[in-house]
Amino acid sequence: MDSSLTPQVLADPVALTRALVDIESVSGNEKEIADAVFAALVPNERLTVERLGHTIIARTRLQREQRVVLAGHLDTVPLAGNFPSTVDDERIWGCGTSDMKSGTALALHLATRDADPQFDVTYFFYECEEVERERNGLNKVAASHPELLQADFAILLEPTYGLVEAGCQGTLRVRVTVPGRRAHSARSWLGRNAIHDAGELLTRLSEYKAREVEIDGCLYREGLNAVRITGGVAGNVIPDLCEVEVNFRFAPDRSEEEAARHVREVLGGFDVTLMDVAGGALPGLGAAPAKAFIDAVGSAPNAKLGWTDVARFAALGVPALNYGPGDPNLAHTREEHVEIAKIESGAEVLRRWLFG
Repeated sequence: MDSSLTPQVLADPVALTRALVDIESVSGNEKEIADAVFAALVPNERLTVERLGHTIIARTRLQREQRVVLAGHLDTVPLAGNFPSTVDDERIWGCGTSDMKSGTALALHLATRDADPQFDVTYFFYECEEVERERNGLNKVAASHPELLQADFAILLEPTYGLVEAGCQGTLRVRVTVPGRRAHSARSWLGRNAIHDAGELLTRLSEYKAREVEIDGCLYREGLNAVRITGGVAGNVIPDLCEVEVNFRFAPDRSEEEAARHVREVLGGFDVTLMDVAGGALPGLGAAPAKAFIDAVGSAPNAKLGWTDVARFAALGVPALNYGPGDPNLAHTREEHVEIAKIESGAEVLRRWLFG
C-alpha cells in the first residue's frame, strides 16, 4: 500500500482527499495514484478488484437485489503552481481538490470500510477523464467489458457543491466553412471576402433562441454558440476561406441524430461538417436507489448543465446522476480548493445511503 494511504487515512475522507491530491496525476501520469488505490483496495476481502490500465474496478458480491455504481476519475488537468496541497481551517487547496479527488476520496473511503452496504456496489477509479474520450478509462471499460458498467443506478462523484445534478446535456461540435475569392486588398472588388460572408452565420448564432426544457423537474437550457473562428492569409490579401467552430449543448431529450439535424437546419445554406457529438443523459430519477439517495441528500435535484460520464451509463440504460463535494466553478483554476465541511457532509450522506 502507498505509505500515504494508511488505514487511518482511508478512514478519514478529509485526510484521504489531501493524500490523493498530493499524488501528482496529470492525465496520462496516473500510474502512481492507480498503484496506491489498487493496493488500498486489495486487502478488503469483501471486494473483487480488477485493473485495466490505470483504471481500478472494485466490486462487492453480496447477492443484493440491486447494484449501484460509484465512480471517480484519478487524473487532473496540468498543474498551475498549486501542487502539493495546502490546508487551512476550512479548505484544502490544490490541483484536483474540487475536480475531483475529493469525490474520488469519498468512493475510496466507502470501498475500504469494514461493513457491508445495503446494495451491491461497483467502484470505478478511472484514468484520463480530462482528455480525449479515446483515452478515457470508462470508455475503455465500456468497449472491452461493458458488463462491468451494468447496474441499477450510478453516481458520478463530479463536483456539484453537495447538490444533486441529474443527467447531463449532450454536446456537439461542427465546423462551418465559408468560401470566398482571394484578391489583393488594394483591389478588393476583384475578390470575395470570406470573413465578411461569415457575418450572416454569426448573426444567426447571436439571434438564436435557445430552448429550455423541463425533465423530471430539472430545467435544461440549450445553447448554440460560435467558439472559434479562423481566417485570413496576410495583411494585404482578401481571404478566400473562413472557418467557424460551433458548439451545441442540447437537452437530453434530443438524440445525437436529432441534435445534428437541428444544427444543420439552423445553419442551412452553409457548409457544415460534424466534428464530434456525445449524447446527453436523462435524469432517471425514478429508479428506487436514486429516490433513496435524493432523500438522503435532502434537497431537490438540478439539471446538469454540461457533459459528464453519466452519459456512458445512460447509454447502457443505467440511470445516473452527479454528486460531489467540490465546487464546479473552481475546477481547473489556480485557486482550486474544496471546503472541508462539504467533504464531511458528502461522506455522511453517502454512508447513510449505502450503509443505513
